[in-house]
Amino acid sequence: MSKLIEQFRGILDDNAIMLGDAVSGRAVHVWDDSPIAAQVILRPTTTEQVSAIMKLCDEAGQTVVAHGGRTGLVQSSITQADDVIVSLERMNAIEEVDEVGRTMTVQAGVPLQVLQDTAAEKGLFFPVDLGARGSCQIGGNVSTNAGGNRVIRFGMMRDNILGIEAVLADGTIVSSLNTMLKNNAGYDLKQLFIGTEGTLGIVTRLVLRLREAVTEQETAFVSFDTFDQVTGFLKYIDGALGGRLSAYEVLWLDYYDLVTTAPATNRPPVEKTRPYYALVESLGSTRDREGFEAAFFQALEDGLIADAAIAQSGAEAAAMWAIRDDVEHFFRYGRPQIFDVSIAIRYVGEYVDEVKRRLAANWPHHYCFTFGHIGDGNIHFAITVPDAGPADHRKVEECVYEPLQPYGGSVSAEHGIGLEKKDFLAISRSADEIAVMRRLKHALDPRGILNPGKIFEFEGAV
Repeated sequence: MSKLIEQFRGILDDNAIMLGDAVSGRAVHVWDDSPIAAQVILRPTTTEQVSAIMKLCDEAGQTVVAHGGRTGLVQSSITQADDVIVSLERMNAIEEVDEVGRTMTVQAGVPLQVLQDTAAEKGLFFPVDLGARGSCQIGGNVSTNAGGNRVIRFGMMRDNILGIEAVLADGTIVSSLNTMLKNNAGYDLKQLFIGTEGTLGIVTRLVLRLREAVTEQETAFVSFDTFDQVTGFLKYIDGALGGRLSAYEVLWLDYYDLVTTAPATNRPPVEKTRPYYALVESLGSTRDREGFEAAFFQALEDGLIADAAIAQSGAEAAAMWAIRDDVEHFFRYGRPQIFDVSIAIRYVGEYVDEVKRRLAANWPHHYCFTFGHIGDGNIHFAITVPDAGPADHRKVEECVYEPLQPYGGSVSAEHGIGLEKKDFLAISRSADEIAVMRRLKHALDPRGILNPGKIFEFEGAV
């Protein structure tokens, strides 16, 4: 390693190399202040530097883990003491905003909120949005195929990327910085790096698709007596809004009560007397507001919803979103296990009931808070079993993941697999699919030096 570090010094400036206490002084995650374990953290500023680093590491058989904002939730950026970390934090330039073509070319270390704000300054809009917007980096969003709050209308990260530049394990630079909506010239190579968690290459630059800025955001908070109302109203409101529905965030009473009860400071916009609640958002223009309100009055009259509150100002809309985003209260009763699964919308209600039945049968005293992007079938659980040991943690995972199988659900809707879900990948992917994944890994990283051990075991690993 000492020889490698000297070679790194020939590539990078002094500020780019972190050793010893500078490494261990960093936390592994924004929610976990455990110290990072690694030989060195390298902080390049160009794709060419990343390429040179990877050439050296490939020749030496040195394992490498790429780091972004360290906000991921499946231990995909966890490192071992003998790893090299390549942090993209200094590659944080917004290189170009094409206002006519509505694209933005950025380096991978740009925080999500920074590029959102930059787009807004140009009268444009980048729709991918999630609670970690202030600290997550766009390269990490790419490598996990982040979803977030507006997938129902604008799709996942994958649907908002036009081009990617990435560095392979051997240092090869694959530069596919396409800026066109249509380009069917052969294989779409960017797909190799979206959602593959840094196991096939390190994303360094990308071209994002922007939209024209919306002029009006309408927000409402509604309650339901049954889960059939939840799904029925989703279909109704999507049709009533004529394609303007941008978010449909559903909260079970357990979560709604948690984040509107002290020490939480959120005020409930509707009474806490029903089992289900939804935050509904429409993005459009000023002329759409009247239709938005009329749709809710009609739904109340028809018995599609139990109650509703419509935001009358930006502050009221922000307060409603604060309820949805106040996830730090999961930690009120200890460190929770956080889950991210997906299932066909029509099965969500019965699946959640089955998970809760299994949890109650195993631990009569436990905490389970449930919410999700139900408009796209994505459910999140935060589950705490007091005084739980490793066996309890494993059993909780089984309670959540095993009931997905009969429905063809996924153990990961948007967070990825990492280390945390590796043992359960076979619930959602067939043996043949996993075999193809391994063949891709062998083709692009035959020595297995990139993010080793994540997603699945790889026999060619160093």
